[in-house]
Amino acid sequence: MALRRRMRVNELLGALSALALLTAATGCSGTGAAAEGDAREALRGAVERLADSGSSRARTAMEMSSGGTRITLRGRGGFDYGERSGELLVTLPDGEPVTEVFVPGRLYMKNRGAGVPPDKWVVVDVSSLADGNLVTGGATDPLAAAALLGGLVAVDDLGEAEVGGETLRHFRGVTDIAAAADAAPGRVGDQLAAAVGGFAETEVPFDAFLDDRGLPREITHRFRFGERGIDVTSTVELYDFGAPVDVVLPGDGEVFNGAVV
Repeated sequence: MALRRRMRVNELLGALSALALLTAATGCSGTGAAAEGDAREALRGAVERLADSGSSRARTAMEMSSGGTRITLRGRGGFDYGERSGELLVTLPDGEPVTEVFVPGRLYMKNRGAGVPPDKWVVVDVSSLADGNLVTGGATDPLAAAALLGGLVAVDDLGEAEVGGETLRHFRGVTDIAAAADAAPGRVGDQLAAAVGGFAETEVPFDAFLDDRGLPREITHRFRFGERGIDVTSTVELYDFGAPVDVVLPGDGEVFNGAVV
């Protein structure tokens, strides 16, 4: 049984690697059209408020499940929303850490891929990825997670909820990747457009929690890969808005140019 489970975990991680290498809501909750309109406005405003917040710390969790096997990858780091960049340390199920640097259009990964020297980075053009890097790196970056809310299909305001000792407002609904791609500007829009064909369905269920300033504090999306039969639940938690975030890009001599297995 242990051997079969290890094989299944390796299969899930292999699918993830293959993708990378081949390619201020306040007041009472309500019902009806007016309440849904208010919820849509709150979520769309949250995208703008995140961009205006400057920076934040972040925690991520990505759970993949298939055939009765479930694994979780966790990350911790920070993002600079003005520079549209960030860095996460993502821990794999075996405890191995992978350092990831997010910049517009590119994902850098250190300690990821067989045959790559430990002091070298792998760089990936996110527009070449079937999922637009929504899940490939084992984390959904905050800007992409928020931008996905721009494609709202339906949303309900579920009222106040206690999350991590704080009172936040809970929204639940469905968003569409293609509509979000059309609504998002620049590189984020290109990233989402690249993801349109990568999932079994472009409509993605979500839960989002906003604080009393209208800032997104936690966003969860549920993706599905049809042919692979893999369900992916990706959560981004944001805190310490305005905290300094220093993202250092690898130099040319630090990037691996050989084949990655």
